[in-house]
Amino acid sequence: MNELALTLAWVAQAAAGTLRSGDPERLVGQVVTDSRSVTAGDLFIALRGPRFDGHAFVEDVISRGAAGVLVEKGRTGALGPAGAIEVGDTLKALQSLAHAVRRAAATRVVAITGSAGKTTTKEAIAEMLATRGRVVKNKGNLNNHIGLPLSLMQLRTRPDVAVMELGMNHAGEISTLVAIAEPDVRVWTNVGDAHLGFFASPDAIADAKAEILERATPDTVLVCNADDPRVMSRASGFSGRTLTFGTAESATVRAQHIEDRGVAGMRAQVTTPVGARTIDTPLLGRGNLANVLAATAVAVDHSVPLDEIAAVASRLRPADRRGAVKRLRDGVTLIDDSYNSSPSALRRALEVLTEEKDAARKVAVLGEMLELGDHAQTLHEASGRAAAAAGVQLLFAIGGAPARALAAAAVAAGIPAASVHYFEKSDAAAAAVADTIHPGDLVLVKGSRGTRTDIVADRIAERG
Repeated sequence: MNELALTLAWVAQAAAGTLRSGDPERLVGQVVTDSRSVTAGDLFIALRGPRFDGHAFVEDVISRGAAGVLVEKGRTGALGPAGAIEVGDTLKALQSLAHAVRRAAATRVVAITGSAGKTTTKEAIAEMLATRGRVVKNKGNLNNHIGLPLSLMQLRTRPDVAVMELGMNHAGEISTLVAIAEPDVRVWTNVGDAHLGFFASPDAIADAKAEILERATPDTVLVCNADDPRVMSRASGFSGRTLTFGTAESATVRAQHIEDRGVAGMRAQVTTPVGARTIDTPLLGRGNLANVLAATAVAVDHSVPLDEIAAVASRLRPADRRGAVKRLRDGVTLIDDSYNSSPSALRRALEVLTEEKDAARKVAVLGEMLELGDHAQTLHEASGRAAAAAGVQLLFAIGGAPARALAAAAVAAGIPAASVHYFEKSDAAAAAVADTIHPGDLVLVKGSRGTRTDIVADRIAERG
């Protein structure tokens, strides 16, 4: 493996810093921002945050064998033989270092943004492209202005492709990430209402997501959702090459004859520029089918054969707490979608309940959806009506006033009041849910991370 070796001198130059001490030719191991993770030979970057200052741990990481530290000017101290690089801003230095690694590695970078489906799309793309070469991807949710640079450090091993998820909740953030990663392929999954509290409207969210189009060249590829009008209206001016996916007749990768099989997943006839195949995936719902179509478009463009694409799609599994289906010994089926939620993502999850025909009862445990600002009340009320329309027979709402509004709207839409329960906290709801569900029930658990509906999912899963 022709690994990209980083010396203290190379890091200092890439980060626009000054090497104040240490051997310029000393090699550094991992680039780390969490002092607790530092091992001998690593480079520690001392970031400053609202609740911490990494400079407070510089002497500790040196005592544990760090090869060097990257610190703000004037914060070097007495570090002995260890390397010390001074910069004006350690966060910008981390980002500049990641950009330099990305340039030096010459790895093809695929970047994904969208209001929903980023992680599932990332995983599907990575698995499909791994049939043709070595692939790295973000670990966990390392997809922001700190996580993405750390993820890009994997390019030191010079993989064939890096698949990187780009996250944001404010305008300008995707622009920063695109400048760091310089993606060769940009995937735009959709525009939804996640983080609507930080924006004036869904159109403002779309404008922020459209920063994925920046800094493109004629060779840059855009893969975007033909079924999303906000995406397509902004993609029309893209300066590179565009591929689309969806159910629209114009889509480059198009799904037809779609069969929604509830908790068994999705099936569709998928037409591409190189032929058609029937694709089965255990991932749930039309939202996940769109994610698979996006991955298929990227894979086809990378010359992955359709048979291999279909084989990968058939064995895809959701990331942890993102629609994972657990069939418990007592006959309860749990859909653990507790990682996060938004009104549009919740609608897609409820569609799975609508299509499921074999459940004794359809149960929904819905946590409050955060970061919706002034729209919270009306969007939660709409979600309560959507739960009723999906055939939910037993509903638990968890959170503050918006969750209470969801519960009230569900009752008004036809779910009997005796079958709707409200709890302020997930830990209080967990026991009630576990005691109320019966064998044969299908239980959806979904909510924003701050609502901690994962506590309820874990309590249900304890039934075995």
